Amino acid sequence: MLYDVRTYTCRPGTTKKHLALYAEHGYAIQSRHLGKPLAYLQTESGNINSYMHIWVYDSPADREAKRKALQQDPDWSVYLTKSAEAGYLISQENRLMTETPFFKR
Repeated sequence: MLYDVRTYTCRPGTTKKHLALYAEHGYAIQSRHLGKPLAYLQTESGNINSYMHIWVYDSPADREAKRKALQQDPDWSVYLTKSAEAGYLISQENRLMTETPFFKR
């Protein structure tokens, strides 16, 4: 399994607005291509202007194929434009992770 762990930071005071925009215009499209995420999390302490989501893939090739299909979806382009115009996001960190040998889900 390959875990795509993504952490986003929003401008102060805009996290709820950004998540609402994504819920309305992005989540269904992304889930259609990538499947349901393992987790979609809001920060309760620490950097309260951030949130994280984790997508699971069978392999790097599976991730590449699914993300390519997502990027080619015109509806996803519309969402990305809306997100860019809103200007809520200020940073993004992506980490690809694998399970340790002793851990099994």
